[in-house]
Amino acid sequence: MTLRNFRAFLTLVLAAMLCQAAAAQTVLLNASYDVSREFYKDINAAFVAQYKKSTGKDMRVDQAHGGSSAQARAVNDGLEADVVTMNTSTDIDFLATNGVVAKDWTKRFPHNASPTSSTMLFLVRDKNPKGIKDWDDLIRPGIQVVVVNPKTGGNGRMAYLAAWGQVRKRGGTDAQAADFVAKLYKNVPVLAKGGRDATTIFLQRNLGDVLITFESEVVSIDREFGAGKVDAIHPSASILAENPVAVVERTVAKKGTQDAAKAYLNFLYSDEGQEIAAQHAIRPSNPAILKKYATTFKPIALFTVEDYFGSPAEAQKVHFNDGGQFDRLYTVK
Repeated sequence: MTLRNFRAFLTLVLAAMLCQAAAAQTVLLNASYDVSREFYKDINAAFVAQYKKSTGKDMRVDQAHGGSSAQARAVNDGLEADVVTMNTSTDIDFLATNGVVAKDWTKRFPHNASPTSSTMLFLVRDKNPKGIKDWDDLIRPGIQVVVVNPKTGGNGRMAYLAAWGQVRKRGGTDAQAADFVAKLYKNVPVLAKGGRDATTIFLQRNLGDVLITFESEVVSIDREFGAGKVDAIHPSASILAENPVAVVERTVAKKGTQDAAKAYLNFLYSDEGQEIAAQHAIRPSNPAILKKYATTFKPIALFTVEDYFGSPAEAQKVHFNDGGQFDRLYTVK
């Protein structure tokens, strides 16, 4: 064999070895909501290490983020995500209706397939120059509120339902809640596409006096923009926002990744996964770990979607579908 042929042979062997190594590595895609990037970056690193230790197999987890409803539509239209990790159940229900995830997806994992939860807080500029303390301050004349469009993101739907529900929790009627929400959205200069877009509008474009967003965004802002840029205001009442998850049955059947996808979502319930959630100001479902981080999760009078809206599906139908309550209350600027 000539030297040239020997080198060619080695090249072919090396290429074959690389192909085998690539084939041996399982790759998962997690399609998730907009402000979960940093959380899942840490989850993925921990899971990959744990998976390698327990199975001896290599794993890579890729991420795709955007407004939760936009992500659900992308998966429905063909994005080959192995799992979806959302901030509202209606987006996964949409996929279940179309046969993309299991019809009984809420029964496939504990806590109605919600390993974590969050709530809606107010973020104001350093030292709270407008003196914003609770919901009523958001409808004062001259206050500008930054919020996500409820048509495109669960962040926005939860903000809307929190604003409506806190009126009900104080003993108000639906008519009074509708009046409050209408006044609130009159103070919204622009609707953001997703949670991270809302943060960008608030901090980089310097628009608005208050941002309504998930509790976890406080940690993300401190890490990305530096501590001291915003103050977190905990309102007297807010909504419990569960973070549901599901295996994308259509994708895992095609790729053969069912077991790996289930292992990934189960990891979110593990002590390590729950600790990572708490470190990102995402509320763990494990009571002991939630108690351990009591200083992070300050007490708020929480209510659920079911308390005032029947169910997430009913809230979607009444408030957010085309021609629903939101369309009647909000005038596009």
